[in-house]
Amino acid sequence: MKKFTILVIGIFFCMHAYNQELQCNISLITNKIPGTNKQVFQTMQGAITEFLNNTAWTNYKFSNNERIECNLLLNLTDMIGNDQFKGTLQIQVRRPVFNSSYNTVIFNYIDNDIDFRYVEFQPLEFSETSHLSGLTSILAYYAYIILGINFDSFGLMSGSELFQRAEKIVNNAQNATEVGWRSSESQSRRNRYWLINNILNTDFSPVREFVYTYHRKGLDQMYEKAFEARNEIAESLKLLQEVYRNRPDPFMHFLQVVLDAKSDEFVNIFKEATDDEKRRVLAILNQVDPTHKEKYEQISKAGN
Repeated sequence: MKKFTILVIGIFFCMHAYNQELQCNISLITNKIPGTNKQVFQTMQGAITEFLNNTAWTNYKFSNNERIECNLLLNLTDMIGNDQFKGTLQIQVRRPVFNSSYNTVIFNYIDNDIDFRYVEFQPLEFSETSHLSGLTSILAYYAYIILGINFDSFGLMSGSELFQRAEKIVNNAQNATEVGWRSSESQSRRNRYWLINNILNTDFSPVREFVYTYHRKGLDQMYEKAFEARNEIAESLKLLQEVYRNRPDPFMHFLQVVLDAKSDEFVNIFKEATDDEKRRVLAILNQVDPTHKEKYEQISKAGN
């Protein structure tokens, strides 16, 4: 079975040769854009891949097997002029579970406000102190979100520094012409501004605590202590319930992002639970995540 170095130690203290943090697979969909010259999209795909995977996003040391695997699907739906593109970006990030070959989804997100300019063969430039490019700002923002959530899953609140860097990118883009960076642009509070706002809002701290407890005390212990690990996961759901009841934001974007990433896994984990545990878990899940209520019905049906 696949084993990995526990990244609480590995990320922060490992003495392996220096390496980049991300291993992202980039896919482009461009069939809604007319024209026969598709070379620009191949060049764009290569440039994005190189930018994400060859940039050192932190000062920490990663070995090759510690690089964070992620899939990015960039669906370009509009091309304005020769260099402006609009569309959506779907991001899925997985991290390995200790002592198993299983990889768990820690982030599954769709950004519907992709808007940037790209000139073929022009270098992708990024600065942490100013907004130079819509494309590189979007990519760097999600690089820090990915790293932050991954760090949080191994150490309690360990991703704060990365999230603060993502927030700085948002602040730098407040006067940008592209959409997705400002609070006023989304009445439902579902864009890049609101995602990082929620993550760093102390009212949402229990969600980040859930991310840690669920993964380190739950999934990572499942191989050796399945009953105890499942109980930890069941107890961790109370952290999400706490945020839901306090309602720090009427739309609770970050809470829903975490639930969207974990809903299928909840079903698989609690299918094997006792009837009493199923009832307790379903009472919480149906309250905090009514969007997936039909899916959660599989928990109670299992074993009947």
